Amino acid sequence: MVIYRYLLTTKKNEINMKRNSIMEESRKLITPEIKKRVDLSIDISNRIFDILEMKGLKQKDLAKLLGKSEAEISKWLQGTHNFTIDTILKIQEKLGEPVLRVVGNNKKKIIKESQSEIYSITE
Repeated sequence: MVIYRYLLTTKKNEINMKRNSIMEESRKLITPEIKKRVDLSIDISNRIFDILEMKGLKQKDLAKLLGKSEAEISKWLQGTHNFTIDTILKIQEKLGEPVLRVVGNNKKKIIKESQSEIYSITE
């Protein structure tokens, strides 16, 4: 994953980089799915960094809160870690801020009227 992140984040450095044929060929192998996954991982890591900064915390503070080593948290926050839902929930709980928000989650209630067997959907 680190190589994918490197390959995807070269736009900023492209002016200063010499063209390398091996790297150019490697970039062609990155599928849209891989790019989306890496972009989302980077967004999650950036959100965690933003929360830490907002609360005046460091990576070592997050490590202590989660009972993890600083090295593990550092790896997580490189932007290529595949966060599980459980890990995200623990981070949210310890930091007291949402890391992810689900958009378009309209909860609908289905009500069954017992006598007439009529179903209605309400929002």
